[in-house]
Amino acid sequence: MTPRPTAMLIPIAFLGGLYFAVFSNVASFLPALLNGLTVTIQVAIPSAILAYAISVAAGLGRLSRNAAVRLMSGAYVEIFRGVSLLVILFWLFFVLPEFGLTLSPYVAALLGISLNAGAYGAEIIRGAVQAVPRGQYEACVTLNMPGWRKYSRIILPQALIIAVPALTNMTIELLKGTALVSAVTLVDVTAAGVRQNQLTYRTIEIFSVLALIYFCLSQVVRFAGALLETGFNRHLRTGRS
Repeated sequence: MTPRPTAMLIPIAFLGGLYFAVFSNVASFLPALLNGLTVTIQVAIPSAILAYAISVAAGLGRLSRNAAVRLMSGAYVEIFRGVSLLVILFWLFFVLPEFGLTLSPYVAALLGISLNAGAYGAEIIRGAVQAVPRGQYEACVTLNMPGWRKYSRIILPQALIIAVPALTNMTIELLKGTALVSAVTLVDVTAAGVRQNQLTYRTIEIFSVLALIYFCLSQVVRFAGALLETGFNRHLRTGRS
């Protein structure tokens, strides 16, 4: 039975009314959110890169034969993993000037986020390195392979395959942690949304768009992690480091 035109117009009118009631004013605040999104990306990408470097250095430091290196790496992990990211940002931006060291808002945000995430990443790397089969280490010893080459050519490539899912999750958490940079006066996408809500009172639209933005960014990170994991597995199967 063919639906009557009048019956078809009812859901169309309802959806149209819902759109204009909820999302018709998105254009009024979307430019401000996009400006804030630029700041979020400018903080998140360098922070993630620095956090990865810190994770590898501290994770391997936790496994070092040197007791002093193990102690310093362990102290770093426990301090920055045990302190709130917000408190870390406050320390870098508001407390350090009391000791004569003043950081710009961007640098304070970059360091705070990367140091906090790096502490979690260090444990991921440590666990992944320890998960590499013992036979791989014994093969390196048999081949009289130097320590740096053993880790760069044999151990780390295999450990990274194990660590990629957890590092992807860490990166998503880092991305969401950028919402706290407003504490050091940076106007990221969340801070921009809060300001627009105070100006326009379009609460449903603003925070719905904010949720969608973070969800989309998280999916980009997840997809990149999946590609990276696939690439590592392919190289491992073909015997390339």
